[in-house]
Amino acid sequence: MRHFLTRCSIIVCLLLAMVLPVQATQSYSHLYIAISDALMNTKQDKEAEAKQALEQFAADWAKVTSEQKEAKAKVDEILAHATEATSKDERLEALSALSNALRALEKLENPVDEAAQRAEFGQKFKPMMADFEKALASGDMQAIDEAYKDFNIKWNKNERPVREQSIAMYGQIETQMAFLRISISAEEPDIALMQAQFADLQQTIEDFVAGKETAEAVEGDYSLATLITYINEAMDFVEAGDYKKASDKIRDFIKIWPSVEIEISTRNGSLYTKIESDMPIIVSDLLKSSVDQEAITKKLANFRTEIELIQGDSDYTFWDAALILLREGLEALLIILALVSFLEKSGQSKMRKWIYVGAFVGVLLSAVAAVLMSTILNSATIDTNRELMEGYVGLLAAAMMIGVGIWLHSKSSVASWNRYISKQMGNAISSGSVFAMAMISFLSVFREGAETLVFYAGIAPKMETSQFILGIVVALLILVVLALVLWKASGKIPIHKFFAVATVFIYALAFKIIGVSLHTLQLTDNLSTTIVDGLPVISWIGFYPTVETIIGQVILLVLVAATMLYKKRQKR
Repeated sequence: MRHFLTRCSIIVCLLLAMVLPVQATQSYSHLYIAISDALMNTKQDKEAEAKQALEQFAADWAKVTSEQKEAKAKVDEILAHATEATSKDERLEALSALSNALRALEKLENPVDEAAQRAEFGQKFKPMMADFEKALASGDMQAIDEAYKDFNIKWNKNERPVREQSIAMYGQIETQMAFLRISISAEEPDIALMQAQFADLQQTIEDFVAGKETAEAVEGDYSLATLITYINEAMDFVEAGDYKKASDKIRDFIKIWPSVEIEISTRNGSLYTKIESDMPIIVSDLLKSSVDQEAITKKLANFRTEIELIQGDSDYTFWDAALILLREGLEALLIILALVSFLEKSGQSKMRKWIYVGAFVGVLLSAVAAVLMSTILNSATIDTNRELMEGYVGLLAAAMMIGVGIWLHSKSSVASWNRYISKQMGNAISSGSVFAMAMISFLSVFREGAETLVFYAGIAPKMETSQFILGIVVALLILVVLALVLWKASGKIPIHKFFAVATVFIYALAFKIIGVSLHTLQLTDNLSTTIVDGLPVISWIGFYPTVETIIGQVILLVLVAATMLYKKRQKR
């Protein structure tokens, strides 16, 4: 057992060492993600999640140092307003101001010449606009299509100055390009319409280069839920055969897309690219004389599910943290009670206080180590690899949970451990060593604590430290109550049933960790995503309708079933 835990600790430490980067410069990317999370949850009326995202921002922001004192103080002031906001509109306004204040601070720390940026942007796009205008004049649809694709590629590579300087102008250019793409993909292309659309696009770009703000920001509280609603309505129209209304609904989707796209681009870059490139094509396909209803419905359904996967990105609750400690704490509690009982039967009851001292020290050190681990795993210093770490560490922890459930807590392992404890206890009593007595108790508790730490490594990165601590406190309170009940019951309670139920919950948590960890790797494009049609997202149990996550969870279920059958055969 000791060797197993040592190996586990080494593996976890090596994994953390590989993913923890050394940052030479200050990065604010994690702060923008926290603001995005708070905005998204506020728009969806998820009060608790919005506050949690703000708390994460505040915790990360507290670690930021800057020579731009005035700009930093402005962020502090707006953050206080966002935290104290009492209404949805007030918080949304404060979050928008917070994002702008953070961007202003970033600009002061990394000063740029915006006029020079616009001029450089204009120089890059001038020949591309000329090439596209020339292709339009030729009337050759193949040349127009190729020119547009080249234009779009260059736009994606150079759009940053527009997005950073004017969200309204950026959104207008994105929408104009999407509508131009719809016209190019039409069954009977209208060159005159394309020329008019391109003229509008060209004028917007020229206005931006000249420093003119001629676009209006899209008004409204739009979110991922809005995108899903538009897709559902479009699918209903497709099913009813009203392709014109379905096409109009996708156009509405395209219009609000620039206001919501950051919520997808920060979590799933490949999905962001697919939506931008495919939605205009879907609009065109819906307006053709022959519509492939099945193909369009399938594509829209896939987009809806992938957006739901992001929307359903799950964190762990304090109950998940409490569950692990309850399972391991219950076993430690039974060992302590057995040691005290052993002392009383040996006529050494006066020494039992040292059992309690050792147990208390073991619990205290385990709790401190768990909190330190949560703090480290939630540190801003691991931001650039946070989600990658969450995925791989989560899978490692799930594998260890399965191993513990199947092997370490099997009858032979527990019996072997108990024999070892009994032998050590006998030696301690014969020598009368108080230190040895306390150490046996400490080791008994810390053994379970070490296993608990391994399990916690899988959930700590996706938990607020406050929630993590709350879970530990709740579990300890429940364990205190259980200790009193068990002490009074004098062995009348069927403890094996407690273990059976607790072990089932541990497997359920392993099921969730596997799903969430694989889903995290999918969002970071480290694992492919194959959507399974017709299945829902159930984030609270970690179920995501993709082939990859389902395979991982099925493997767990098969191992659990095989273990149960094996144990039944052993009993027979």
